[in-house]
This record gives sequence, structure tokens and C-alpha cells, in this order.
Amino acid sequence: MRHKDEELDYDEADLEVGHPKDHAAGPAAVAVSMKRALEQMGVVRTAETLLRLNQAEGFDCMSCAWPDPDPGHRHAAEFCENGAKAVAEEATRDRATPEFFARHSIAELDCHSEHWLGQQGRITHPMVKRPGGTHYEPIDWDEAFALIGEQLNALDSPDEAIFYTSGRASNEAAFAYQLFVRAFGTNNLPDCSNMCHESTSIALQESIGIGKASVTMDDVYQAKLIVLQGQNPGTNHPRMLSALEKAKQNGAKILSINPLREAGLVNFKNPQTPRGMVGPGTDLSDLHLPIALNGDLALLQAFGSLLVEWDALDHDFIDRYTIGFELWKQHVTDIDWDAVTRTTGLSREQITDAARMLRDSDATVFCWAMGLTQHHNSVAIIKEVTNIALAQGNIGKPGAGLLPVRGHSNVQGDRTMGIWERPPRHFLDALAKEFDFEPPRENGYDTVDSIRAMRDGKAHFFLGLGGNFVQAAPDTEVTAAALRKTRMTVHVSTKINRSHLVCGDTALILPTRGRTEQDVQAGGPQFISVEDSVCSVHASRGPLKPASPQLDSEVGIVTRIAEATLGDRYGIEWKKMRDDYANIRLHISRVVPGCEGYEVNVRKPGGFVLPHPPRDSRTFPTHSGRAQFAVSPIDVLQVPPRHVILQTIRSHDQFNTTIYGLSDRYRGIEGGRRVIFLHHDDIAALGFDDGDMVDLFTHWDGDDRVRCAHDFRIVEYDTPRGSAAAYYPETNPLVPLDSTATGSNCPTSKSVVVSLEHAGKYSAECPPEASQDAVGSDQVHKSHPQPEHLS
Repeated sequence: MRHKDEELDYDEADLEVGHPKDHAAGPAAVAVSMKRALEQMGVVRTAETLLRLNQAEGFDCMSCAWPDPDPGHRHAAEFCENGAKAVAEEATRDRATPEFFARHSIAELDCHSEHWLGQQGRITHPMVKRPGGTHYEPIDWDEAFALIGEQLNALDSPDEAIFYTSGRASNEAAFAYQLFVRAFGTNNLPDCSNMCHESTSIALQESIGIGKASVTMDDVYQAKLIVLQGQNPGTNHPRMLSALEKAKQNGAKILSINPLREAGLVNFKNPQTPRGMVGPGTDLSDLHLPIALNGDLALLQAFGSLLVEWDALDHDFIDRYTIGFELWKQHVTDIDWDAVTRTTGLSREQITDAARMLRDSDATVFCWAMGLTQHHNSVAIIKEVTNIALAQGNIGKPGAGLLPVRGHSNVQGDRTMGIWERPPRHFLDALAKEFDFEPPRENGYDTVDSIRAMRDGKAHFFLGLGGNFVQAAPDTEVTAAALRKTRMTVHVSTKINRSHLVCGDTALILPTRGRTEQDVQAGGPQFISVEDSVCSVHASRGPLKPASPQLDSEVGIVTRIAEATLGDRYGIEWKKMRDDYANIRLHISRVVPGCEGYEVNVRKPGGFVLPHPPRDSRTFPTHSGRAQFAVSPIDVLQVPPRHVILQTIRSHDQFNTTIYGLSDRYRGIEGGRRVIFLHHDDIAALGFDDGDMVDLFTHWDGDDRVRCAHDFRIVEYDTPRGSAAAYYPETNPLVPLDSTATGSNCPTSKSVVVSLEHAGKYSAECPPEASQDAVGSDQVHKSHPQPEHLS
């Protein structure tokens, strides 16, 4: 979605392209993070926040879900550059007051970029846009809650309401939220996981019986080999670099597999050490495979074929704990190596060198992120990662296991607390027993289905607990149009974002306290809890005075909406939960598996670790009671001539949809974001030069729309032929709503087939021939032949 006066925020003519850096962090990271913190928070607030960030008695970072070290091994500055930016964004001294909203109409605000919107400061009062209104205006909290209750109770069915959750909600807020939604009568609880790691959750549940990481931090430190696949830790999980450095010091080797050769995969300059500040840093990756986009399934099956050929297998583990091995063995033995090399863009020698690293390791940790989860065949890809781990017995032993690295701070905790449109029966049974009502048993809408429901007039109410839904979701124009068809949109937020400007007939913004802020309720000071990527649950306590006396906590907002909607239905004691969050944790301890003694355990320094049967005892809660090998055909994304596959990525100056600034210094970009990274030979083959401005087009065969994104500058980059990259949310309009991963319904944001034209060549929205050139380009998968990227 290109906004007409975006040049007011930055001028693409000022965009600078330099040489990508070959290392991550170091002195530059310290300087940037401190400069940003001091500018937005000042000296006192910077000290009050950053020195308590990720400390045992402090507050949890609101950005990524990377685990904290043990309390006795934490640095005084236990945060990364992007963590400091996230804190500065929330703890800024700037304010978006009612006077600000009076000066700016919704239409005017919608003309600004996401970066500009985020710089306007914390929202200080609840705001409403009434039917036919052009501006947000202040509203009393009681009236806001009454409006929500009236709207929900006027629906013909509870299933006409959508209740979205971002990954920043606390465990306490998430539990109260899902309780309210199910007491209201629906399982329409989509969340941000639907758009990122849903493929992981489905694949691991079917393979090992639990959709979470099977490692601890000690396993990472003790690993003999760490595989980083489809992941860029330097930008997306920077504190992971410290763990990788420690593993390297302990003798681990690192294999990185990613289309882009990212700085964080090459060298790490740890700002906590003299070597990192003034020395050469630590070389991380021992071998890097620059895989072509959507080549991961073929690569992993090639690994399997070589491990079988070499008999580099743990037969005892296979015999005792798994089923399906013989079928998988036969499948990978028969692999077509020509298909593998064409699909991956790698030579057989490169693949064999990497497979030797797997063969020679008796303790391997497999890490991945959205580079694996956002393809049509993502569930199959992650099952193939699991196949390799099972074949070598790399689950349930020290230094080994599966580590999906979650991107949002409590997205895993929200799912543990019941935020899921497909809740397991045992969870609903426990909820029914605890609260004496029968929760709905029908599956609800996930994120993609929620958009479809609003688009098709089947859902009329949307509530977002955090996040920026319209910018996070695929197919931006379709998503925006769907939200505008609703009768009411409600957003629980800290700062202005695009979703506030895509309004239903009535729209509410309910401002909430953030992680950095104190939470005092009738029962006294409160704390919240969160879960990280390795199932560790711990407390979080904000140090700052709230940005406005008008702010309420997420728990307060959720429970008051529940009261306004349900009244005393079922006798649920919402006020008691709001007054003292310990009462929520008591309910959690009786409903959520593994959370017995929650109140006591979460108060311990560092919290506690949830049980994980495959990790803890090599028991697998699958239907068969064993881990399941899966057999998947190597389906290939067909790419027409003069098209490339595009993956959407983050810049180093953003977290999810929050744009901190206009710098991506690890990739050599300064002063702008509308760039597309391409291989030198692809630029020439397509008839362009480095630096040319282009428009991007894609067409999916599921509908007759040609999707467009305009004014991108070509940047030559070290990426495989036929594989391109560009930042989201700017490229989300190119991701078709109905182009999703088989089995998980996760948008295919890493497999978007696009064509390029000189910017402005076509006066209409899309070129007339684009629909002919690109038909079938995004979701046609076959075993053979392999794709020809460019003619």
C-alpha cells in the first residue's frame, strides 16, 4: 500500500546503497541503540528501562522470544540493539493526545508511512470513530466498553466476531481473553502465529506430538553442530548470536542455509566483550549454503539420502521410538539428484560437504524461522527437518533437538494459554470443569479464514489485542477492504498504526499499558508472565509510570469487555481476576497442562520450564505413541520466464510491522525501504541496471487479480539466481490471501512469483499482459520438470 505523501517522511532520492557488512553487532550496534534510546526516552528513562530489561526482577523484552540466560549468568546490559529500539518505541516521551487526533483526520493520517505513524508517540486516551465520522475523538472508558458489549450482543451468532491476538499479550491477558471469547460462544481466536510458525506447530504436532522446541539453552551451548536454516539471527533474534558464540567457543560447528548471506551468519562482534568491541569478533558459520528459494525440501531429502547411504543413523533410536522409517528410507534412497541440484541451486559437492557435517556430529540442534514456514510446502519441509533429527536420534539427548525460533515475545505463551482457533479437546474439557460452562467445540477461523469471513460478510466485528493486523496480514488491499466492511473494529494498542485507519462503521482505539510500565490494580502492584522459545515461563515487571493516567492494562481491558458483554453469565469472577492477577494464574494452574503450581514457580528467579515429553523422556504424545517419519514428494514452484521468486523480509531497523527507522546497515541500505535485492545476472537478464526503479507484479491462478507494488529500487546483492528479496509490509500486497501452506493455511510470503517492469511504465494499476505472463505462477507445484527462472 503506497501512500501518496510518503515523501513527507522520507525521499527515496535520499536512499543510499553501500556495501553490506560482514559482521553483526559490535560498537556500531551499541552506538545506534543508545542514540535511539536517549533521543526517545532521555537519560533517566533510558537507565530505568535498559538496566532492567531481561533481568530476573525486571521486565521481558517486547520484541523477540529468544530465551534469557540463567539468572546468575546475565550481563548488566542483557539486551540487543533491536531490543533497545523496541523499549525506546514504547517508553518514548512523545504523546498522541486527543488534540493530535483532532488536528488530523483519519484520511490524512492514512497518507503517512508506517514509520511516521509510529513516531507520533503513545496514545493517551480511548478514542472512537463514530459512524460517518472523519476523525477519532475521545470517549469515556465505560461508554467504550458498553459500545463493544452492545455490538457483540447484537450479532446473530458469536461466530460473526473475530478476536485476534498479537504475540505481545501476556499469559494472564491471553488466558482471560480466550476465556471471555469461549464464554461468549466462539473459537474465532486467530493470532499472529497463523501467519508465521503455524506450519511448525502442525508439522511438529504430527511428527513428535508437541509443536514446540525440544531443546534447552544448555543444549544449544553443548551442541556439536547447529544448523541455521531459513533464519537471519543478526536482525531477527540478535541475542541468539551470543548463544552461538558460546557454542562455538565450546567446539560447535555451524551450518547456515539461507538464500541471503546475512551478516549475522558470518561474524559476530559481541558488544559485551573486548574481542567484540575492538577485536575481530567470532566467525560463526563454518559452511554457508546459498540455497534458492523453495529449495529446502529437496536439500533436506538429499541430506537424508546421503545419511542413509553412509549408514550415519541411530538404529537403536529409530527402532525404539519411531515408525515409518522404512518408507522414508526408500523415498530418499530413490532421490533424483538432477532435480535436487536444479531446485536448490547448489552443486552436489556443496550438498555433500554439508551432509558430512551432519554425519560427523553426534549432537545436532536444528534451528529455523520463517524462511521455512511460509511456503506452500512448509509443513512438509519442517517434517523433513524432523526426519533428519529422528534418523540420527537427535531428540531427547544433551546438545541436540529441534529449535523453531519464535519471532514475537510471547506468541508461544499465548498459544499455551489457549489462543488457538483449533483448541485440543483436553483443554476445552479442563476449561469446562474449571468454569462450569460448555465451551464451543467447533473449530474457529484462523487469520486467513477470518479475512475471508469479513470479506464475504460472514463476520461483522473485529477486536485486535495488540498488533497491526492490516499490515501483518497478506494481500493488504483485500484485508483492508474486509475490515472496512465490518460494523465495528476495536484495537488494544500503545501507539498509532495502520490498522487504526482501516475502520469499521464504528472504530475504537483502547490504549493499554506496555511492558515497560507499572501495573497497579485494586489488589496492589501486579506482574505478568510470558513464555520464550524453549518453553521457559518467567515473570515481567515494568518500572515506569504509565504514559497516561487514562491507560488500562490488557487484563483490565479484556475483563471489562467481558463484563460489558457477558454480565454475570456463568458466574465468572472477572473483577477478581482484574484486581489480582494471581487469581488468573490459579485458574491457569488448573486448566493448562504443565502449569501446576504456576504462582509459586513463576515467582522463582528465571521462572520454570514447561514439560516437553520428547525432550524430557523420549516419549511422543502422537496417536501411535512414537515419533513419525513422513514421506513428502519434492514439489517444485514453477516459475515462468522473466519472473523471479520473491521472499518478504525485515530490515534491521524494524520488528515485525513496527518500523524503527530507515536503515538496514547490515545490508548496506540507508534512508529508505523500497528496494528489491536481486542477483547481478538476473538484473541483466531482465533488462535492468542496478539502481533502476521498478514496479512489481504478481498474479495467482486462484483469482483474476494482478497484484502490484510500486517504486522499488533494484539493489544488486549476493543472492541465488532467480531469488529476490524485499521488505514487508511494503510487499504484503503481493501475497495472495488464498495462497497458503498446505496443512497450516500459513501465507506463502517466502514464495511469491513476481515480474518487474520499469516504474511508471503502465498508467493503470497493472500491465495488461501481466495476467497472461503470470497465470499459474504462484501455486503450481509439480515433481518435474524443475523451474526455469529466467530466459
